[in-house]
Amino acid sequence: MSIYHTLEIEQTGNIAYIRFNRPDSLNALNTLLIKDLVECLKEITLKESIKIVVLQGKGKAFSSGGDIKEMLQIHGEEPFFSAMDQINELISTLYNMPKLTIAAIEGAAAGLGLSIALATDYIISDINSKIAMNFIGIGLIPDGGGHFLLKRRIGENKAKQLIWEGKVLSAQEALERELIDEITDNLPEALERKLHQWNAKPLQAMIKTKKIYTELKRQNLLKALELEKQAQWKMRQTKDHQEGIKAFVEKRKPNFIGE
Repeated sequence: MSIYHTLEIEQTGNIAYIRFNRPDSLNALNTLLIKDLVECLKEITLKESIKIVVLQGKGKAFSSGGDIKEMLQIHGEEPFFSAMDQINELISTLYNMPKLTIAAIEGAAAGLGLSIALATDYIISDINSKIAMNFIGIGLIPDGGGHFLLKRRIGENKAKQLIWEGKVLSAQEALERELIDEITDNLPEALERKLHQWNAKPLQAMIKTKKIYTELKRQNLLKALELEKQAQWKMRQTKDHQEGIKAFVEKRKPNFIGE
């Protein structure tokens, strides 16, 4: 397995553990981490010995979302679209990979970090974690396939309400809204139990079912990713986004004006 600057990789039997390794930033997703994750997932896709992939975050968070400090340094349409294309490649690769995938959440899973978790097949969360699709707080829309992935889990109307609300949810609230599949007060134990359950089943048959479902929805995901990319660029030009970013930096409530 290759070595990646922003990831910690471990293989145990037929399971690959991928841990985001930017703990000082709560595993904020900068362009290097996203690039490393795309390459890592593609490498794992080609390894027939690996049947299950577990995504985790080192330190106190799964992922706090996109790296806002880096985002503020991206100016102009071309660099922005390049960054969005990289995000879209990540989600498409993860969603379509012919492996069973688990997101094991401890701490925050917010914004793009939550989109990544939603692209997996099964989400286990520590009971004290915080779950948020909170793009609206800075005047943006979900990206990373957030619209498609939320609709897949909870339906269009509930997805809209969740996006517009932008509330930080407790793990219990996220479970009740069917955003995640399981909560636990012992994440390592619950993860090990789930992996054991899956490994006691015919994994090839499970993966084949996944491939059928992903193939049926492949074009829908690609369309959603492209629509998000174009819409997010427009949102970046709005006064509400500028106010949202300013309020975030100043740690105050934003004063949106609808423009």
